[in-house]
Amino acid sequence: MRFITLILATVMMTGCSALYNVSEVRPVVGETSVVKVVPVTSQNVMMANAMTPYTPRSLPSVFDQTATLQSSAVPSISAYKPQARPGAVPTKLPPVQQPKAYRIGVGDVVLLATPNADSALNEINGLLAAQNARQGYTVQDDGAIAIPTVGRVSIGGMTLEEAQSALFQKLVQSQIDPTFNLEITDFNSQRVAVGGAVAQPQLEPITLTPLYLDEAITAAGGVVAADPSYATVRLYRDEQTYQISANKLFAKNDIPKVLLQNGDRVFVDTEYSVELAEGYMRQELDLAKFQRDVLDEQRDIFQTRVEMDAVDRDYVYVFGEVKNQGRWPLPFDRTASLADAMFEQGGIQPVTGNPRRIYVLRKNRDTSSGAMGITAWALDAQNTANLLLATELQLRPNDIVFVASQPVTNWNRLISQVLPSISILGTANGIVN
Repeated sequence: MRFITLILATVMMTGCSALYNVSEVRPVVGETSVVKVVPVTSQNVMMANAMTPYTPRSLPSVFDQTATLQSSAVPSISAYKPQARPGAVPTKLPPVQQPKAYRIGVGDVVLLATPNADSALNEINGLLAAQNARQGYTVQDDGAIAIPTVGRVSIGGMTLEEAQSALFQKLVQSQIDPTFNLEITDFNSQRVAVGGAVAQPQLEPITLTPLYLDEAITAAGGVVAADPSYATVRLYRDEQTYQISANKLFAKNDIPKVLLQNGDRVFVDTEYSVELAEGYMRQELDLAKFQRDVLDEQRDIFQTRVEMDAVDRDYVYVFGEVKNQGRWPLPFDRTASLADAMFEQGGIQPVTGNPRRIYVLRKNRDTSSGAMGITAWALDAQNTANLLLATELQLRPNDIVFVASQPVTNWNRLISQVLPSISILGTANGIVN
């Protein structure tokens, strides 16, 4: 037993590196790769940030929008004293417009429909499954939809026919030529607010079918008034106010139909009072609340997609002697530093981590030799003051943050791996003796 122990002790003292391989970063110059270790200093941090410019991914524009109505949106109308028996309402209508083709916008949901479930559309991996699960494809803030294996197709601002043509060309480029039809299942990008003396004040979507003033009021449940002859319909558009009596609007006469457009606000007043119309703008209908609800819904959808990893993100990878190894997403709308990633992942292991060997591995864009170039930015944080440099070193997509282990950690791991073997050999030696 003593002989075996002596042999093992000799091997451990003279060949530790052969028994235990330590992960570390070394400079390498070879045919296939070039690794350059550069210490992190104040000057080198500026160089590292400048050598690899980066524009962080942005949040959708819905996160920058508010539901606050500007004072300019409320028409300036002089005060009016209610009359016991008001006279006829002067009719003022907007210029007559001809219906135009619907333009697809942000928030609309489109669906690819195929006449045969076994058609060539199945060549798109997971396409049918995805559309069934998500009820189609939502037009994102950049006007594009994302289709698995095909990529992003920009259809925002297009008519349905133009969008179908663009999608067809994209599929052809992907060597897929299916028979399909493009449909819009949810119209969320263009809306009209209807409120006042109607049964159901609401936001009504503009769809492929033109929406007219009388139809919008009917869709909201119609005029609710004890005496409809005193009801007045007012339309607010582009800081202009238009009006017509409800009786005249719904009567069979030569009054041209009023085509509504995105952003119109319709208010039904039953007392011939301008003050009520202004109250609709500020209090009763509370259009800001409607807008806020729409914005909140769109933000919730985006946050759900982020949680399901269905949004394109930039990542860095943290491993080595840290508390939480793994993939860490770079934030939206701002850059992240080495310190951000380290502390988000729990920081360095206090016992096993080596603060003198913290590396950020980054692939160079090009090298003159043709080999893959890697720069290892090495931070020595044994001096705590150097941690300030970690707050200045910006991370880039696909960076690898690596923390090496303490020398004593490697020795302890070696002992823990060798001791079971010594125990087995000692047991065997006892049996032989």
